[in-house]
Amino acid sequence: PSVSAWPLPLRAARGGSGRGAAGHVAPRGGAGVGAMSRRERGLEPGPGGAEAAVEDAAPAEQESPDQCLSLLPWDRFSAWLHCVCVVGFDLELGQAVEVIYPPHSKLTDKEKTNICYLSFPDSNSGCLGDTQFCFRFRRSPGRKVSLCCFLDQFDRDLPVYLKKDSAYYYGYVYFRQVRDKSLKRGYFQKSLVLISKLPYVHLFRTMLKQIAPEYFEKSEAFLEAVCSDVDRWPPPVPGKVLQLPIMGVIMKLRIPTYRDKPGTTPIVQNMHQADAQISMALPTVHEVDLFRCFCPVFFHIQMLWELVLLGEPLVVMAPSPAESSETVLALVSCISPLKYCSDFRPYFTIHDSEFKEYTTRTQAPPSVILGVTNPFFAKTLQHWPHIIRIGDIKLPGEVPKQVKVKKLKNLKTLDSKPGVYTSYKPYLNKDEEIVKQLQKGVQQKRPTEAQSVILRRYFLELTESFIIPLERYVASLMPLQKCISPWKSPPQLRQFSQDDFMKTLEKAGPQLTSGLKGDWIGLYRHFLKSPNFDGWFRSRQKEMTQKLEALHLEALCNENLVFWSQKHTEVETVDLVLKLKNKLLQADREHLPVKTDTLKKLQTHINDIILALPDDLQDILLKTGTT
Repeated sequence: PSVSAWPLPLRAARGGSGRGAAGHVAPRGGAGVGAMSRRERGLEPGPGGAEAAVEDAAPAEQESPDQCLSLLPWDRFSAWLHCVCVVGFDLELGQAVEVIYPPHSKLTDKEKTNICYLSFPDSNSGCLGDTQFCFRFRRSPGRKVSLCCFLDQFDRDLPVYLKKDSAYYYGYVYFRQVRDKSLKRGYFQKSLVLISKLPYVHLFRTMLKQIAPEYFEKSEAFLEAVCSDVDRWPPPVPGKVLQLPIMGVIMKLRIPTYRDKPGTTPIVQNMHQADAQISMALPTVHEVDLFRCFCPVFFHIQMLWELVLLGEPLVVMAPSPAESSETVLALVSCISPLKYCSDFRPYFTIHDSEFKEYTTRTQAPPSVILGVTNPFFAKTLQHWPHIIRIGDIKLPGEVPKQVKVKKLKNLKTLDSKPGVYTSYKPYLNKDEEIVKQLQKGVQQKRPTEAQSVILRRYFLELTESFIIPLERYVASLMPLQKCISPWKSPPQLRQFSQDDFMKTLEKAGPQLTSGLKGDWIGLYRHFLKSPNFDGWFRSRQKEMTQKLEALHLEALCNENLVFWSQKHTEVETVDLVLKLKNKLLQADREHLPVKTDTLKKLQTHINDIILALPDDLQDILLKTGTT
């Protein structure tokens, strides 16, 4: 077989121009922003994908995290947080960033402005005392990310819905407003804010609860001590039980991995500490109290799941940032383990740098979920198709009464009654069972944590019933392993055909796992046009293409390459060596799912081929890198 069939650039180390242009590389899927792979849910690929399903390769050996993180001061801190800010209120300037720690942390003026406005509740919220909430804002483009490669190795092991989005920061806020007659304004107003790329809401909320009250008493030396503590934390390795000391308390937690079975949370035991330190085990790093958040819109949870799944524009109007941020995060998480691929803002203000972009009437509302508290939004966003109005979130002591979906024209102000304002007609029939189950829980005074577990399991089963037919069909697009030849480019995935997929639903649709009736076909047609499908499919495409590249590498390793080189010219042999080197480089660069033994075997093949060549060529090839 001809070497020129290989998909890599041809290079001859000596003697003429070699063999001419090589074939093209099989097109790769985009670097999908969100997806749910079969591995993340332990799903089988289904009919047509049996031979395509290949077991996970063992991850390549990697440098110990402690080695990597002993490089520079603040590297450990940067693995968890970008910086800590203190935002105060100045009578002349308004909200202003008073402190950024560590002092070398970089924030652009635009980022600082966003942090200032997002760290304080709107004046109408009337948040007296202490309030906790979170926000999310766009990072300014074009800035280098420190520790990028190092943190990427952890990101790869996360479930897709926890992978960081490098375009955004999260802000976790502890805001205090108390009367103080010694101040001109009559009030002490200040926020302690953690800025991070990690979506670990529960972890940072717990951390702020520990440190913020004491910070407001002790000020900056205390903040420095907090940051020094964080700089001693182990790296955020998924799957390991981590112990994070913070001002005399040890938080114990486990970050989930993509290998975890969805819907299960391994329990972190609260072991007895030999020393005087207090230890607390966190049941989750990222989950919110789902039942508490959905209580005000109890009867519409299934419709809200559809709206989030389809990436529809949604506004949550709430009385305070605490309620708006929790509800937006609950909405985004309800389609887990699918990743919500559009933008979402747990707390959004009229001062936000994207305010004009998101409230313009010159085009249709974007695919985004906004959490707002300012009454001005009731007017500005009244053209949006779906609006959720919630009052103060309180757990009901009695069974919630049936609430109808309200018409949008009835939403005049932020004082309108709580409810869902939309003209959307759900595709699926209502599941009365889940409503009865949760109502019974309210009557029996079932703990809110238990109610949340029931609700989370309901959403998980609904999402999996919906996505399994898509997973099964996409697995069937994978070429069979017998089609992979070491001497040809890896075969390409077959094209996704909406018509072909729809045909599979009759026999292998969601009815196999869900008893819900309704227009599933219509729901799929709508979903295939959504950002969530685009993100999911791009990620699956990338994953499967990388699997094909990995299988191609293994096929090469199983060939007697030295014997092949003996039967070909020096130019062809040099060409082969360079292409094999490129393959190794690609495996490393793209983190292909290849066993370490396979890579070592290929390197041995390369060395054996080089040693069989003349000395002058050996010298050149041993020094030659690859593109």
